[in-house]
Amino acid sequence: MPNYAKLHDLISHRVKIEYDTGARVTGYLSSCQPASGAVEFIVLSEAKLIDSRGRVVREVGELTMCPNALVGIAIDEGPRGRDIPAARIGT
Repeated sequence: MPNYAKLHDLISHRVKIEYDTGARVTGYLSSCQPASGAVEFIVLSEAKLIDSRGRVVREVGELTMCPNALVGIAIDEGPRGRDIPAARIGT
């Protein structure tokens, strides 16, 4: 597992977070949560979401995101709040 705690050293620096699709997010690292130890969430200011072709899809003043590797996606709640059996995507 990567050492996400090193992100604490990058606070106030401009960072680029890249994904396997070629998409990326850039911005100034404002904070890490929790404040010490392994990072679970980060806050970027002046963030830009850039697609795999290099086009800016969206610019936002502040973006909270999880910089960690994605390990799964599942339905949390169905339409209109109905309970439905959990379905895993990609299996």
